[in-house]
This record gives sequence, structure tokens and C-alpha cells, in this order.
Amino acid sequence: MGAGPFPGYAARPPGPVMDRDEADRALARLGAEHEAIETSLLALQDHAGRRLLEGADLTGVTKERWVSTEQSITLLWKYFDAYAGALAEARAVRARRRHPNRDDLVALTELLRGQGVTVAHAAGPPGPSVTGPAKLSERFTLEELVARMNDLYARSLDMVVASDSVWSALPARIDLLAAELHRTRSLAHSVGVRPGEHPAGDDLEAITRELTALRGQVISDPLAFWLSGPGSSAPGGGRPDTTRYDRAARALDDVRREIEAVLAVRQDAEQRLVHLRDVLSRADRTLTEARSARGEVLAKIAASEVPAVSGPATALQERLAAASEYRRNAQWHRLSPLLETLEREAEEELLRARESLTAVTAPLAVRAELRGRLDAYKAKVARHGMAEDPLLIERYDAARRMLWSAPCDLRVAAQAVLRYQETAAELLSQDRTSGPEDRR
Repeated sequence: MGAGPFPGYAARPPGPVMDRDEADRALARLGAEHEAIETSLLALQDHAGRRLLEGADLTGVTKERWVSTEQSITLLWKYFDAYAGALAEARAVRARRRHPNRDDLVALTELLRGQGVTVAHAAGPPGPSVTGPAKLSERFTLEELVARMNDLYARSLDMVVASDSVWSALPARIDLLAAELHRTRSLAHSVGVRPGEHPAGDDLEAITRELTALRGQVISDPLAFWLSGPGSSAPGGGRPDTTRYDRAARALDDVRREIEAVLAVRQDAEQRLVHLRDVLSRADRTLTEARSARGEVLAKIAASEVPAVSGPATALQERLAAASEYRRNAQWHRLSPLLETLEREAEEELLRARESLTAVTAPLAVRAELRGRLDAYKAKVARHGMAEDPLLIERYDAARRMLWSAPCDLRVAAQAVLRYQETAAELLSQDRTSGPEDRR
């Protein structure tokens, strides 16, 4: 933990016997330092974080650090009293004469620069964690004493500021989240989402337990939720650790979205059920049409593989009836996931029915395409004045008999249409290469 000086502190190296001006400047500087240190100590004493720590039932690392910090604060005041006493003694020596003699200057030099400040630990030496190895008394120069106070003050303030920052940030946010949790739980109960009956209800209970435990731990051990800033020597350099709070907040957001989805189901359940019935009805009608078309294909088309057609989606109809029952009984938490599944499966069922109809009627589509191609070529040769060609008439009649008879062999009919096309193409080619006289 970095140590920062009291405001107003500026180091002065020791030197030979001071003259009057040096002594006066040193006394003025030390007096300013005395006021700055006193102001800082009083501010630390009145700090809201220190008062909270003093009255809190602490645990964990915060309890350990606060024991050490209390010793440091007590020792700070003892050091400050010794510093104030040495400063008062130096001021008394200087006040003897307007123009101090050499003895006065030697005494001032020793007081201001020598190790003339003794701090006794009558009630027991400070613990090693505060000032190092335990000692019954310590001797300091005034500058050494200020440096020691700087270190103790910075560490004490760092601990107080860090604890106060966590207490200022996390409990209030936890309380706001707990209020939001209460509102979400009320909404959940209104749509039947309860622990043991719905996963979201179990999640709400888990979030409640986590927030309760988190708040208690933050209050009793705030330093366990403090992340020191890297490279920062300023007291309180860092930020509160909100990892657990953020995780609970995200979990509550997920549950809230799920509850809102259930509420949306309550509002538009009837409309969605009507749409589901319509989709399943269309799927049934398409399958009925496919079955009828399959019979027609089997009667009219020979040597063709016609796929079987499945029956109606009775399982989906049964689940649709269960969904309607959930709506009548206001079991919205059960209806919500069932509706989502049914909507997806009903659309898939309609798609399968349409694909089945397409597959069954494919031979009829092939026959219709062959009929259209045959008539198109007949019209083409007629425009070129070759409709009465005997070979074309013969091959057209052969292809037409195959395409308009039942059952129709599509493979043989396709070959007949192809022969007619080739003959027509050959005659048309001869017609384009012959001149006008030849045509007459």
C-alpha cells in the first residue's frame, strides 16, 4: 500500500549549526507542517468511514486490517503530541532573545535537526505490523517523525477510504436490485411462476439468497470487495469489486425477460392459439389433397414411383388441446414454452405437407410439361406451313395418344415427344436453307 505525506510536508536535510534566519525559516516550516498534520488527523478522526468501521461488527480481512489501523491511529496521535512538544520547546528557545546567541542556535539545531524527540510506549510497544519490530521507546528527528507519521497516516487513510468506498457503492446498489427482485417476484407469482414449479421461480430464490449473503458480507468485510488500483500510491486508489453483484443483476435480467415473455403469452394467447389451429388445418387440407392426388397419379401415370402420404398430425392436435386447457386454467408459465414449441412444429408440419403434395403431383407436372412442349412445336411448324407434313402428323399423333391416354408411360411418351421435336427441327432447318423458288 503506498504511503503519501500529509499536506504541506517538505523534507529538509540536516546540516551544521543554523544561523538565526535558518532557524526562523525552519520554525515557520515546522509550524505550517504542524497545522497541516493536525488538520489531516482531525479529518481522519471525523471521517465517515472511520466512524462506520469503529461501530461495525467486522469480519475477515477488514477486521484484521482495522485492528492494525486503530493501533496506527493511536500511535499517530502519540507521534503528533511528541512532534508538537518538540516544536513548542524549540519555539521557547527561540523566544528567549531577539538575537539568539551561539548556545541558543546550537540548542535550536539539535531540536530541529537532531534526534531529540523520544516517543515512549508505556502502555506496551506497538505491534510489529504497525512500525516494525516492537520497541519500548523510539528516537526521531522531527523530519523522521513526520516521515513516520506520513506512512502511518497514508496506510490508515487508505484502509478507511477503501472501506468507505465499498460501503458507499455496493449496499445501495444491492438494495435497489433487491427492490427490483421483489417486483419481479410479484410479477412471477401473478403468472404462476413459483419455486419448484418453474425454473425461473427457482432462479429468483437463488438470486434472493445470493443478494442477502452478499449484502451481509459487504457490510461486515468491505475490504474483501476492494480491488486496489495498479501503480496507484494515493490513499483509496482502486475500485469496489462488483463481480458478484453484476452476476446477480444479469441473472435477474434473464429471469425478468422470461417473466415478460410469460406475461406476453397471457395477453396474446388466444390469438396465437387461433393461428396454430389455422396452420394445422391448412396442413391437414394439404395432406388430404396430396392423398387425393396420389390416387389420381396411380390411375393416370404408369411406371412411376409415387411416395406415400402421411396421416394427420394427431399428436400436435392433442398438444394444442392441452395448450387450450392451460389457457382456460390460467397456467401461463406452462402455456408459454408449449406455445413456442407448437408454433415451430406446426410450421414444420405445414411445410412437410406441401413438400408431400409437390412430390406426389410431380408425375402429373411432368406430363403437363410434355403436353405443353408437344403443342408448342405443333404451333411452330404450323406457322411455317408444314402442319400437313405426313411424317410430322404421324409422330404428333403417336405422342399425343401416349400423353392423353391412361395410364401414361412417361418414359415412352417423353421419347415420342423428343422424336417429334427432332423431326420438326430437321424440317425447319431444311426450310431455312431452301430458296423461295424451291419453296414454291
